[in-house]
Amino acid sequence: MRKVNGFRVGMYIYDGVEVIDIGGCYGVFSIARRFEQSLDVFFVADSMRQVQAQATFSIAPRYSFADRPAMGALVIPGGAGSRREVYNRSLHDYIRSLPDETLLAGFCTGPWVYAQMGLLEGIPATARKEGDPSETQTAAGMVPIERLAELAPKAEIRRERVVDAGRIITAAGISSGVELAFHLLHRAGFDEEFTREVARVMEYSDAYDMRMAQVYSTGRHAA
Repeated sequence: MRKVNGFRVGMYIYDGVEVIDIGGCYGVFSIARRFEQSLDVFFVADSMRQVQAQATFSIAPRYSFADRPAMGALVIPGGAGSRREVYNRSLHDYIRSLPDETLLAGFCTGPWVYAQMGLLEGIPATARKEGDPSETQTAAGMVPIERLAELAPKAEIRRERVVDAGRIITAAGISSGVELAFHLLHRAGFDEEFTREVARVMEYSDAYDMRMAQVYSTGRHAA
């Protein structure tokens, strides 16, 4: 079982972030830390105030943008508040300030941020494919993956569960943060034996086989 020392994942949280999004993704790294304590996962926000997620769930970040924590990957989850975060200049500036070796990941509606920044042009990407009533029963009737195509007209829109375009990795549905987390462990250098053991402890082995078969990669990174 190959392990990696010191991989750190920062999850961006904001008012209106979806609880399932952050819980599923964060939870995979939490279980993985039982096998490799040097793994670290934390919440980062624009300031140190508590964030109000969906359904009145409150979260406290460990770091703010000003702290500039070192991380191997930044993850932007989805949620109703992402409609506002798409235009958050402070977030855009923070993302642009990250070192080139920091992976940029997002899932559900999180990839909209990268789309608005122009980072998805010419590369494959995905977003949530199923709309909720607030999205499908409006005059526009646009589900998140259609909105992604509108924000990034030159992106190659894919429908796989996880889409790896090199530095930028996107994933589809609300619960796809689980598979994104497993894929980030692979990108960090952890082997299949390690991630399968994490999935076993989570009682997720059957779903792992099905979902991880839905990963699309351009191969634009070192194995």
